[in-house]
Amino acid sequence: MAPQGRGIAGAQDGWTTFRILHVSTGNVCRSPITERLHRHGLQCRLGTELTSGIVVESAGTWGHEGAPMETHAATVLADYGADADGFIGRELLDEHVIRADLVLTATRDHRAQVISMGHSAGLRTFTLKEFNRLVKAIDPATLPEPDPALPDGGLVARARALVGAAAALRGWLLAPNAEADEVHDPYGAPITFFRSIGDEINQALDPVVTALTGVPARA
Repeated sequence: MAPQGRGIAGAQDGWTTFRILHVSTGNVCRSPITERLHRHGLQCRLGTELTSGIVVESAGTWGHEGAPMETHAATVLADYGADADGFIGRELLDEHVIRADLVLTATRDHRAQVISMGHSAGLRTFTLKEFNRLVKAIDPATLPEPDPALPDGGLVARARALVGAAAALRGWLLAPNAEADEVHDPYGAPITFFRSIGDEINQALDPVVTALTGVPARA
C-alpha cells in the first residue's frame, strides 16, 4: 500500500493504481477512521506488498487543513490495531475527486457535494453504507480473479469491475430508509459514541475489503 503521505498521484498512476477517497466534513473524525481502517483491512488480508496498487486517502468538505485527527478517533483506530500515525487533515479539492476511482462518503450530503463538483464523479461516488449494500449483492464470481502473477495482484482490474457493478445496481437496490446510508458525526462526542461510530464503519468496510481483495476477513 502507499506510504503515509497524502499527495496526489503523479503520471506513474493511471491504470496501474486504484485510488479510494473517503470523504466526511472536517477530515478529523469519520474519514480518518475510515481511511485507516480500510488500509488496515487491506494489509491484514494481503500483506503490505500486494496492496501497492490500491491507494486509500481521505479529505473533508470543510476540511481542517493540516490538523491532526481527533484524539478519540485515534483511540478508536488503536482499538482495531490500525495505525493513526502521520495523519494530516485536508480540505477536499477538485484534483482529489479527479484522481479518485472510488469516492466513499460518510453521508448522502457529502455524496451530493462531491457529485456537484463535477468531474464525472456520479458513477464512482457512493456513501460508505450504500456501497456496502451494493457490494453484498454482487456475485464475486462475476469479478476478475486476483492474479498473484501481476505486480498489483490483479487488484486494480477487480476494483474497477466492482465499482462498475455497484453503479449498475444502484437504481435497483435502494436503501430501506433515509438513515440507512448515514454515518453520523461524532465530533465533540464522548469516546463511547466514537467507538460506536468506529464499529459502524468497521462493519460497513468489511464486505467492501473482502470484495476488493477476494479474501475474507480472518476469523
